[in-house]
Amino acid sequence: MDKSRFSMLLLEPGEIYFEDYSCIITQQNSLKSDYFREGRLKLCSKSLLFEPRDWTYPLIKLQFRDCVELCLVDSTERNNVIVIKMKQYAEMLEENILAPYKFFYEKKDFYIFFDFASAEECLGQMQQLLRASTLHAPEHNSMVATILHSRYMRMKFDPVMMDDFTEEIVCELQAEKISPLVRHQGKLALTPTTIYFQPFSNIESIPILKIKFKNLKRIYKRRFLLRQVGLEIYSTEESSVPHIYLTFENEYERNRIYQILEESPHVSLEKVHVEEMTLQWQNGVVSNYDYLTYLNCMADRSKNDLTQYPVFPWIIADYTSETIDFTKPETFRDLSKPMGALNPDRLEKLKERFHEMTDPKFLYGSHYSAPGLVLFYLVRKYPQYMLCLQNGRFDHPDRMFNSMKDVFNNCLKNMSDFKELVPEFYDVEAKGDFLVNKFEIDFGSRHDGTKVNDVALPPWAKSPEDFVCKLRDALESNYVSKHIHLWIDLIFGYKQRGEEAIKAENVFHHVCYEGSVDLECIYDMNDRHALEVQIMEFGQVPKQLFTKPHVRRISPQIAKPMCCEMNRSYRIECIDVIRLHKESVTCVVRQSERIISVGRDGTLKVYDAEKRKQIRSVALSPTPLSCCVMVDNNVVAVGAWDNEIYLYDVEYGRVVESFRAHDDSVSCLTWLHKERLLISGGCDGVVRVWGNIGKTGQALRGLKMEFDHDGKITCLTHRRRRHEVDIITGTSDGELFIWSLNNKGLVAKFSAHPSEITCVCFVLSADRIVTANTERDITVTDLSVLHSVYQKKLPDIGRSLYWDGNSLLWIGGGSGVLRQWNMLTVAQNAELNAHDGSINDIYFDEASNTLLTASEDRTVKVWKLTQAS
Repeated sequence: MDKSRFSMLLLEPGEIYFEDYSCIITQQNSLKSDYFREGRLKLCSKSLLFEPRDWTYPLIKLQFRDCVELCLVDSTERNNVIVIKMKQYAEMLEENILAPYKFFYEKKDFYIFFDFASAEECLGQMQQLLRASTLHAPEHNSMVATILHSRYMRMKFDPVMMDDFTEEIVCELQAEKISPLVRHQGKLALTPTTIYFQPFSNIESIPILKIKFKNLKRIYKRRFLLRQVGLEIYSTEESSVPHIYLTFENEYERNRIYQILEESPHVSLEKVHVEEMTLQWQNGVVSNYDYLTYLNCMADRSKNDLTQYPVFPWIIADYTSETIDFTKPETFRDLSKPMGALNPDRLEKLKERFHEMTDPKFLYGSHYSAPGLVLFYLVRKYPQYMLCLQNGRFDHPDRMFNSMKDVFNNCLKNMSDFKELVPEFYDVEAKGDFLVNKFEIDFGSRHDGTKVNDVALPPWAKSPEDFVCKLRDALESNYVSKHIHLWIDLIFGYKQRGEEAIKAENVFHHVCYEGSVDLECIYDMNDRHALEVQIMEFGQVPKQLFTKPHVRRISPQIAKPMCCEMNRSYRIECIDVIRLHKESVTCVVRQSERIISVGRDGTLKVYDAEKRKQIRSVALSPTPLSCCVMVDNNVVAVGAWDNEIYLYDVEYGRVVESFRAHDDSVSCLTWLHKERLLISGGCDGVVRVWGNIGKTGQALRGLKMEFDHDGKITCLTHRRRRHEVDIITGTSDGELFIWSLNNKGLVAKFSAHPSEITCVCFVLSADRIVTANTERDITVTDLSVLHSVYQKKLPDIGRSLYWDGNSLLWIGGGSGVLRQWNMLTVAQNAELNAHDGSINDIYFDEASNTLLTASEDRTVKVWKLTQAS
């Protein structure tokens, strides 16, 4: 069998492989011995491992700590011979069958006849490692690191394997390639177009790994063993290396490589910010599974690092019923609590212990994700990992992952079991292969005599594939979609640490939190080793992504869909240009075929869209007019800089009424049709609510309420929540206020921008609001948690936003550019140069399916919308 059976997983986690030698091994000082094996001897930091050429023979592992003597011996047949005297040894992979290692607790001598290497030189290296094995773990690791450094400093990157050996190497560093439980040392070299990784050992099937800059998709800085030294790189499918996880000697070197890659003109990365992904998930564009996968990735969780394996929640709490009903809340686990807090009786005992502790205190003595816990679930899929982690042994059969019901009950009742799940439970593509003993491994028998085989599933699951599919359906169910943000708060969010974690009964050992321990500042080898072992075995809390409550998922409330698919956009065509004003047009509305506009020239214009001619023109004020809104089919309310509100009857061409509404300019208006209330905002910092609109001479007497602000009112809108109405106001100092029309009081107030808010509108739901400011920032704020979920700086922005009632947001630019954004996918669909000046207002008329834009260039344009294919 030509393919080598040797793997780094046959060594202890973190053990280093140096080199190998062609040789013959016998148990007597003779090549005529009955025990005669040809093969290769692997020299490693803690052991010697012999791999026979004949695959029917087992590999032999000789630990240095079990070695009694290493010395040269004379032989009549060869001079190149070493004898290794062992007090015990192990055999593995006999007949190439994956099984627990066989340990022989007996004295045995092994004679190594080297084919080519010098026995004397090999003996010197072995004896050095033998001496290291007698030391305590910290000193041993330090001595091995010194040996490793000495060897690798002599090694240089070999340019022979490069695509073009004339390429200039811009950076060359020592690095490690990380895979589960294994670290491959090597040299990393960057040229202007390519990443090269050349392993020091000959274990890798490819002598040099290459990734072209043009194929790079994503790069993530990673925390590895609580140190910021990792870099995970993903490339396209065409790349021969689609993925690589590297670690460096220190954070500076990692950041240097990251900067070179990020700034290269040949690199074009896919960048999806957390806020953008959160918004897409909240809109239902991204599934719960994909969102949790993304959050794990952002929080430094990777399948290449078992100490930081992606963590997923227990969802279903019923593993005994014949059928499963996702409409019943009792089917599900309480996602607002960590696993350790689900059982009140157990929690009380844990809290008693917590209060008796000295600082730093912890509730849970074990973690929800650690290497042993991950492999507990995945031992059938990755048995070699478990053998590596547990020194060649599987767990006791009664402690293995045998039954979903038993594991869930244990997680609820056991005083030291609080584990969550791994992504494989929800991965429908893998079809639940981790639940099946597909390698037919003998895991042993349980106390009742039954052999450990496939995992026992709940009655409602017909097969592993069906089980995983149902779990995935549960994860995407309405109940979980409404509550999963609470679990995110615990694992990735503001309840992960600090006072909020204590309130949520979510406190783990302090060592597992990022920032609690700085290994770089621990110089005592024993202390540092103890912490590293604790980190490895106990697990790590994910990187904290959110410091405020996570937003809830919503179902987009689309009143009257204008397009059948969320990724559709509109093709817009200008069908009319209206030039009636002498100065900039500040606001425009449409009522049937009448287009009404007001401008800074103090005039109101009425234009007939069908006849394409002006039908009314009136000078309402000697000062500019700032805003207008229709209050019934024929009457338009107009706000002016002279502090007045004018009510103008378009049908009869007369001013019905005017009244002094504010002590400074009227800046904005909105009309509540159902309540027949006119809301006005002024530069005097006051919002007033007016009734009696339409009753001649009664407007001033109809003042219902007023709300005071510190800054000028720059924009306002409203929202309906069942039977309640809220007024939302934006101010010149960047604050947003929410006022209750029913209670006549302040509901909430928060700072949305550092500068003046120029425009505001709701999108997708009554909890989602979009604002823009004078610094060209556009922000999406979730009013349920009162903080922004998305921010982006645009090239320019005017004073106009308009949501079409479906998924599209229209943004008017300061330079006359009109942008079309899909708020479900949080991406710009299109843009066009609509005007020669800033767009001051946008109005959509559903009846005619037209968009109106008013601009500083003194025009109003009418745009016909047609759905893009």
